[in-house]
Amino acid sequence: MSTNRLYELRCRECGKTWGNVPRSFCEDCFSPLEVAYDYDSLKKIARRENLARRDFNMWRYSELLPLPENFTGPNAVGGTPLVSSRKLAAKWGLKNLYFKNDAVCFPSLSFKDRVVATALSAARRFSFTTVGCSSTGNLGQRRRRASRAARFRRLRIHSPRTSSPPKC
Repeated sequence: MSTNRLYELRCRECGKTWGNVPRSFCEDCFSPLEVAYDYDSLKKIARRENLARRDFNMWRYSELLPLPENFTGPNAVGGTPLVSSRKLAAKWGLKNLYFKNDAVCFPSLSFKDRVVATALSAARRFSFTTVGCSSTGNLGQRRRRASRAARFRRLRIHSPRTSSPPKC
């Protein structure tokens, strides 16, 4: 089943649906759009046993991401471990407590790797040749590296004047 039919964009405020298109806000009420999944269809294809056979990175969850049919991730992005915190769990009266250790997020050790990889993959799906972002530094650096690796023709990074020059 095409991932295009598994989700669509829906306005958070007015509920209008926009299909599966590159858009971030509702043109009727200017509210942000959110992803609305067809959970019944997802249950048929996103099986636990399939996920367990895949490499431990973000692409193992490809059915939930805005990717084209038969997408293969360009590199191992994400796969950050969950770390158990037994002492804090006991102190708070919890059976289990886990923290996501983003200090070992690959490939650049930035938690922004996952956002950038997803955005660039979606941009490729929509045949974009130019990508951009607003950044005070870290996101721009990550986007710059990843867009070069993905061979996008142009990259535009908009930074406020108050950004420190080494970060831009």
